[in-house]
Amino acid sequence: MSVSEQVIEETILDMTRKHGTGKSVDPGEVAKALATKAGVDWHSLMQPVRKVAIRLARDGHIAILRKGKPVDPETFKGVYRLAAPD
Repeated sequence: MSVSEQVIEETILDMTRKHGTGKSVDPGEVAKALATKAGVDWHSLMQPVRKVAIRLARDGHIAILRKGKPVDPETFKGVYRLAAPD
């Protein structure tokens, strides 16, 4: 069973809202939450989560953070976190 981009988007937005301003979410937490519901390995969801997160950040719905600071969603690399926009 695969997880749709719509479900990934809803989960990211819900989790970042619940964490609130000034707090961030590990994308692995998002993948694990989705995997539990879908019955799939969470590792397989990391790339789809990243893809949707980039789109959401580009549209201003979330912020992608590295070392606690917002980064350009088009050029960031490495470990990142997701947050509600300021």
